Amino acid sequence: MSGFGGYSGQAYSPAGDKGRFVLPAAFRKAVKESSDGNRILCLAAHDRFDCLVGFGLSRTTKLHAQLDREEERAISLGNHAFDREVRAQQLFGFEQLPFDDSGRFVMPEHLRDLGKVSDGLYFQGAGDFFFIWNPAELARMGVEWKGAQAACAKLIATAKKGNA
Repeated sequence: MSGFGGYSGQAYSPAGDKGRFVLPAAFRKAVKESSDGNRILCLAAHDRFDCLVGFGLSRTTKLHAQLDREEERAISLGNHAFDREVRAQQLFGFEQLPFDDSGRFVMPEHLRDLGKVSDGLYFQGAGDFFFIWNPAELARMGVEWKGAQAACAKLIATAKKGNA
């Protein structure tokens, strides 16, 4: 895991046959480094946006620390509504998906539905994790997403030219 430097950059991957998708090379390398050399992609629905998040297994340590911090904060603020079990299932409800040397993986149907996945996936690095967007959903986001929206549009145009 010492080679893992976080997730950065952007990529687009069209939907493949048989419900398969391809984890782009730059993200594939980072996920493998973050998963101690194993080809395991962790995927979950984002808690606020209509997209998915991806990461490697090493993030689980940070998620445990986050859960502890959130509980400590709730206790210090007297927030009796905080439910550690509910929050734990939100943080650790991700799927662990194997991918092959080419990055191909099968996305479970419930994640496809939650991420509103259709014809292709746009990947956007975000440090400890990366976003996985349906380009149409990303296009609906506000101005704070304009860099990702522009990169996504350009990558899709380039992919279409390559298939023409």
